[in-house]
Amino acid sequence: MIDNIFLFKGKKFQDLKDLNIYSYPTDIININDRLLVNNIIKEYNQGESSSRLNSNLVNISKPVAQFIRNLNMYTACIDNKIIIGLIFEKDDNPYDYKEIFEELMHDIINNGTVYSFDDEIEVDNLLISMFIDIRRFGDEIIEKSSEIDHFYQRDSFYKIFLFGLGDVGKSSLVRRLKTGIYEENYFSPTRKFNIEYIQEKEKDSLLAFWDMPGQKSFRSKWLKGLQDSNIIVFMIDIANQRRFEESKKEFWNVINNAELEGIPLLIIGNKIDLFNHPPENLDEQRNILKSEISKNFSLDKIRNREWVFLFTSVKTNFNIDNVLSTITHLILS
Repeated sequence: MIDNIFLFKGKKFQDLKDLNIYSYPTDIININDRLLVNNIIKEYNQGESSSRLNSNLVNISKPVAQFIRNLNMYTACIDNKIIIGLIFEKDDNPYDYKEIFEELMHDIINNGTVYSFDDEIEVDNLLISMFIDIRRFGDEIIEKSSEIDHFYQRDSFYKIFLFGLGDVGKSSLVRRLKTGIYEENYFSPTRKFNIEYIQEKEKDSLLAFWDMPGQKSFRSKWLKGLQDSNIIVFMIDIANQRRFEESKKEFWNVINNAELEGIPLLIIGNKIDLFNHPPENLDEQRNILKSEISKNFSLDKIRNREWVFLFTSVKTNFNIDNVLSTITHLILS
């Protein structure tokens, strides 16, 4: 499975002062590690003598497998100015990804769109797009894990797409569901995209949670991750009403996509612990709050799909047990 993707950019790879390095989701390669960087680019210091793929627009080298400093890498060079590299788990065979890697480079680099590699946001978007597609390929095509294979064979493997604005509690929810643990400030809003596998014991199902970054610059990639989802899970920070309008806009941008019609939906209103409702009329107050949220997000307009709204507090573990059971109920109903 792919762990990281990186990009080197420079006029001359030999001059590290001119080299810019980008990576996703973590900064695994540092410009200060000169030996590692030089070993990666050594393959591409031969200029035009490197074997190349046919291309009408740019020169793209054939991908090369490299194992350096315990990093299992698969790299390719574009016009002797850019190196794109994939980093896999140690036991993976990079050549399993040859076709998808070459296809994505052609689609992204030679699709007629002018990509500005001088714009950091565009570079970030390129890397996350490739990462998602390659991760999906590994997750759904190669199916390396014997545990995942086992559940695929039993038709009990389901993909859950989890999205929402940053800092609503998505990654904390997945961690709580998987480990039962919550730690204050364990997660901060990041660019990290992740897939976590959680077993739902009651239905004997394996759930693959696609936890997507909520930062604005990455939301255009949500629809790529949504493909082949069995259920959509949308998370709201109900204590931050200042972002309701922004959250509503992103919610309907996804829900209105025609390709997603009929896919069941779970809406999670997180951070209910921040509301100090008196115990004597707790249910009444929460029903009022639910009506207000429904009105703010126009939930009455949801059509052509089964959907459920749940209040949760990932911090206090409130209603967390119902999340998995509701997901499996919606998928199987």
